[in-house]
Amino acid sequence: MPAQEDPDLIPAGETAYRLELTAAQLKITHTALKVLRDDLGHDEHDVRVIADEVLAKLPDEHAIRAIDITRGR
Repeated sequence: MPAQEDPDLIPAGETAYRLELTAAQLKITHTALKVLRDDLGHDEHDVRVIADEVLAKLPDEHAIRAIDITRGR
């Protein structure tokens, strides 16, 4: 008998979550994701690919660098 799919699982390729971030939160999220990606080993290629996909959805490096997190929240 085949295992039934869990109806609570999000199908591959579908949006799982939407998140609203302030500019400062976006900068921290971008930085944290880049650090995570850069620390991944060769055996974690699949995670690196996903991290790159998420980073590609965020503003480019120049726009992120321009965010001043000291300007208040």
